[in-house]
Amino acid sequence: MLMRHSLSACALLFSLSVIAAQAKPHANITVQHNVIYGVMDGVKLPMDMYSPLTVKAHPAIVFIHGGAWISGDKTFYTGMCQEMARHGYVCATINYRMLPKYHYPAELDDCQLAVRYLRANAAKYHVDPLRIGALGDSAGGYLVALLGLRDTRDKSAPLQNFSSRVEAVADFYGPTDFTQPLSTASPLAISLVEAFLNGKPTTIPKVFRKSSPIVYVDKTAPPFLILHGTADNLVPYAQSTELADALHKLGDNATLLGVYGAGHAFLNGSQPGIYLGLCESFFDGVLRPKRK
Repeated sequence: MLMRHSLSACALLFSLSVIAAQAKPHANITVQHNVIYGVMDGVKLPMDMYSPLTVKAHPAIVFIHGGAWISGDKTFYTGMCQEMARHGYVCATINYRMLPKYHYPAELDDCQLAVRYLRANAAKYHVDPLRIGALGDSAGGYLVALLGLRDTRDKSAPLQNFSSRVEAVADFYGPTDFTQPLSTASPLAISLVEAFLNGKPTTIPKVFRKSSPIVYVDKTAPPFLILHGTADNLVPYAQSTELADALHKLGDNATLLGVYGAGHAFLNGSQPGIYLGLCESFFDGVLRPKRK
């Protein structure tokens, strides 16, 4: 079922002060910094983990920062992880390999490895391996969409016996389809995508297709919450509407929230404001189904 809504960007800004008034950092949760979830090409891959104090199996959320696959850091989601952990989730915000040294599919392989690491160590971190979601923005939104839609790409990587598919996806303004001509995108967007994929669509068309989340949409897709600014001039709003429509056509659960008048990168993971409540409600509905 596809649900479409429109939010006013101005109406959301007032809520940014809400997080500042909440509990002190790390109150009522445990925090582990720089947990190494894997080593790829000699690079140690760290995640910060925020967990409830109660010792039982909790649903988990993997957070993946944006930054055009070339910048950003796991600390972007510190605030949201703290609050979601207080709400009963094990939260893992990760670093992954990036440009300019590493191109697709290194970034995807790292993110898939992080999910498999949590499943392999579910007992250690008090995670329910059957209730793992993912949240990301921009380049991170792209990566979490792939975590929901695509099976493990590198079967030879460590922990290959554990699935990398997640059960719920919250995608903030991530690109979804590289198969369409890029001529309508901004010059900056075109250069970023070509750098990420290490080529042009005319020379490596198969890579542009295989790297597009939308081509993996099928009836097994998990529920999606998609948020995108209607005035985004970096990742066109149509990228999200096309993904939502593709999911809807196959009967998948997709909610698209168009943030009216907002441009790109409107999420602040350290002070998420109203978006925290939206994501909590979404993940609660999927990862904490009501018992009959």
